[in-house]
Amino acid sequence: MCLAIPMRVDTVDGYVARCSVKGVSREVNLFLLQDRSVTVGDHVLVHLGYAIQIIEAAEAESTWALFDAAFGAQSGAIDA
Repeated sequence: MCLAIPMRVDTVDGYVARCSVKGVSREVNLFLLQDRSVTVGDHVLVHLGYAIQIIEAAEAESTWALFDAAFGAQSGAIDA
């Protein structure tokens, strides 16, 4: 199973962006989106360091809500 993480674009320099989510910042390669205009404030799905899709902010937020619920439930099961 593959997992892509939604992140917000903070800076763009050519095909490299600095993206962040939940206080974590990473350098992300934009080469796979070279046919799209990625700008500061956009949200992208990041897989293995590459942005693979631009998504809406609401979609990023709902995805993180699902991750938080899943990881919280998993964490609770481990602690019990």
